[in-house]
Amino acid sequence: MNDEGIGGISPKTDWNRVRTQSAADTRQALIDDPDVHPTDEAFWDEAKVVMPRRKEPITLRLDADLLAWLRQEKGYQTRINAVLRTYMASQLRK
Repeated sequence: MNDEGIGGISPKTDWNRVRTQSAADTRQALIDDPDVHPTDEAFWDEAKVVMPRRKEPITLRLDADLLAWLRQEKGYQTRINAVLRTYMASQLRK
C-alpha cells in the first residue's frame, strides 16, 4: 500500500492491533462503520445468482481460508463472480 491511500487520504492502519483484536471487536467495528452495508439472512434467501456470459482474467487476492472454503466445490471462480454480480446488481438498484 502506498502512502497516498484511497482518494489522497493517508491511512495509518495499526496492523498489529487489527491482527490481535477479538472477533467481537471486529464485529463492533463493522457495525460502527458507516460505509459497511451488511446483509442478513433475508437478503441471501431472496438473492438471485446471475451468471455472466463473458469473463476477463484478472489476479485477485483472497484470504487463504476463504479460498480453501470456495475451492471445496467445482466452479468456485464462477461462484465468486456470481456473488459479486449479485452484489453489484443490488447496488445498482439503489
